[in-house]
Parts: sequence; C-alpha cells; structure tokens
Amino acid sequence: MTRILAASLVALLWTTTAQAQPVAPPDAKALQLNVIQTERAFAKSMADRDFAAFASFVSEEAVFFSGATPLQGKPAVVAYWKRFFGAPEAPFAWEPERVEVLVSGSLALSTGPVRDPAGKVTGSFTSIWRQEKPGVWRIVFDKGNACP
Repeated sequence: MTRILAASLVALLWTTTAQAQPVAPPDAKALQLNVIQTERAFAKSMADRDFAAFASFVSEEAVFFSGATPLQGKPAVVAYWKRFFGAPEAPFAWEPERVEVLVSGSLALSTGPVRDPAGKVTGSFTSIWRQEKPGVWRIVFDKGNACP
C-alpha cells in the first residue's frame, strides 16, 4: 500500500511540475515578418491576377467591408472580389506599411496604402489576420478607406 501511495505521489508531482514549466512566448519579430510576407503574397495574388491564390488567403469566417453591407463568410467575399480579377491589369494594389501582432501570436493587424494602376495613393486598407495553424495566416477582417 505504501508503494502504491508513493508511486501515486511521484506521478502527481511529475505531472504538476511538467505543467508548471513556462511556455516560451512567440518570437514577435518572426511573427511580424510572417504577416508582412503573407500580406505581400495576398497583394501579389491581385497583381498576378491569380484569383485562386487570393481566395486561399481568405478565412472561412472572413468579414470584408467592401460594399454597402459587410460581406460575411468566404463564399460572399470571394464572389464579390472576383470582379476585380476580370481585366488583364489589376485595378489597384496595396502593400503593408505597418504590421502589429498580438503577444499571443494569434491575431495581427496590417495597414497601408492602396494605389491605382498609375501608383497614385487612392486610399488605405486595414486588415486583421488570424494565425489558423502555425505559419498559416488568413484574413478575417478587411476594410478599405478612400482618401479624404
């Protein structure tokens, strides 16, 4: 009986100690760089006229503020945005200017200018990205703003 009690106590202490070990925080700079690269790849999908690539960055739960009412869900977002892929030249381009990532590494905000085909700034964008699995970021909220 004493052996069973001692073994149980050792197992309990081992489990408690294993759970108490600190978890290293995500590398903030690496996450920020990953989101910057993801935003640039998302923008490149528009420049390359690659609608399938564009759609791959959109979360199933995405909300885009693209029209009169918010577009809810990936099917609505990609259906609306397909219109921007019909012409040989992209109607606009964007690039991240600032990216901030939560300490947890679960969400990120990117923002920057939107330019017309001539390169003139016509607005700005703000996007919220969610890390859906390690290294895979998908856009969950997007809103463009016209220049005042």
